[in-house]
Amino acid sequence: MSIDNLDPELRPALDAYLRVGLCFDADSLRSVRDVTRALFEAAPALRPASVAVDDVTIPGPEGDPEVALRIYRPDSSTPVPALYWMHGGGMVIGSMDMDDALLVNVVERLGLAVVTVEYRLAPEHPDPAPVEDCYAGLVWAAAHAAEYGIDPDRIAVGGPSAGGGLAAGTALLARDRHGPRVAFQLLLEPMLDDRAVTPSSTAYEGSIVWDRNANRHGWTALLGDRIGTDAVSQYAAPGRAKDLEGLPPAFVDVGEIETFRDECIDFAQRLMTAGVSTELHVYRGAFHGFDLMAPDSTAGRLAWSLRRAALARALELEPSSD
Repeated sequence: MSIDNLDPELRPALDAYLRVGLCFDADSLRSVRDVTRALFEAAPALRPASVAVDDVTIPGPEGDPEVALRIYRPDSSTPVPALYWMHGGGMVIGSMDMDDALLVNVVERLGLAVVTVEYRLAPEHPDPAPVEDCYAGLVWAAAHAAEYGIDPDRIAVGGPSAGGGLAAGTALLARDRHGPRVAFQLLLEPMLDDRAVTPSSTAYEGSIVWDRNANRHGWTALLGDRIGTDAVSQYAAPGRAKDLEGLPPAFVDVGEIETFRDECIDFAQRLMTAGVSTELHVYRGAFHGFDLMAPDSTAGRLAWSLRRAALARALELEPSSD
């Protein structure tokens, strides 16, 4: 499948990424983590006085280590909605520090709170550790909402890439375990299906961000020998879920030129078929992560404008001005 449809405005960002030559496989994972960690640490945390930030440690899933959460709160005299956020990184890299500036911006623009979770990474901590960490954090955030000025009836889940897949898995767990009420799902280019049976999941190799080889490595790190078999849980790979009824309303987006495109479109369509109110956007000529790598591009600005608008509608907030 060709990348001839690439948005010309996004090409410099893609070329810069490909020149770095990050290779997501078992041999290079440590170096990739070191590079990305250094980038996050080099970026200063810009936290205005209007946004309070609290780091807390909570009990982990039964029998597992504690889980770290970070809570961003606006200056508000009344309870506000919250976005419960899971970072991206293909299940194998990243931390809650990587989205610090982004989440501060969301709090400032929309006046909601954000809770982000430091879930354990594969392969050191394979499934179900990551999604169970995320669910434990959601349960705690809902139970302690009043302490942080959060409205427990207006909590959305969301995240990009692996974080989007974990958000979808967390929403499924909340439904099936009769856990906290989730008001909305913000699924940004989500990583949903380990089976790699769609045209887009097998088409791209070496020419885009998170190609089929990186995708297989991420899923293998998470699932081991279970990858592609019937032994994989719908909570680990929500694209496998057969019953989507009763899930919260959703926003799903994805780039035209990326591995996850077809599985995201399929998931959104099946949500709608199941009666779940769903908004779907496919960004023409865009690759995975374009919104973070080229945030000032036309497509990048459009993506975040649509996402903020969807959150504002779902959580009954004043829409941000763009």
